[in-house]
Amino acid sequence: IWWSAVSFHVSSHRAGSAPAATCRWIRPGGDPMHEVDMTKCLLLALQQWRDQQESSQAMVDTIYLDVGRFTCVEPDQLQFTFQAAVTGTWLDGAQLQIEEIPFVGRCLVCNGTYSPTPEGAYRSPCCDHPLEEIVSGRELRIRSIDYRTSLQSAVESQALSLQRV
Repeated sequence: IWWSAVSFHVSSHRAGSAPAATCRWIRPGGDPMHEVDMTKCLLLALQQWRDQQESSQAMVDTIYLDVGRFTCVEPDQLQFTFQAAVTGTWLDGAQLQIEEIPFVGRCLVCNGTYSPTPEGAYRSPCCDHPLEEIVSGRELRIRSIDYRTSLQSAVESQALSLQRV
């Protein structure tokens, strides 16, 4: 089990602003996250982000997500659950752009990086040492949101950040 809880902390770049959203998935026993639960959390984060905007009429065009391969999240299923959940809401018509982040480990014996696989028991291919450090692949973050307000015709992009607990 590489983590027992993940938190989405979404914040704008305004000075002194508090995190706009917090959502947790507790994974007792390492149960995989479900895309429906992830979608619920994403919608909560987006609503809280919208509530912090100067104009509550922000219309979202595209949400850019980074999703690590080791999170067991299926991008197609996440797309499907998101589209089903936003139909008829203020997010109707918004698109998800998901970038999959590769699963990369680092061998602490030879200091090389590699792509761990279940077939290889996640061990280093050079020296058969067990995986001890994950370089990438556990990311779950909203990278940015393209949106516009009712007073704007141009789309703005706002980068968002995620911090893990």
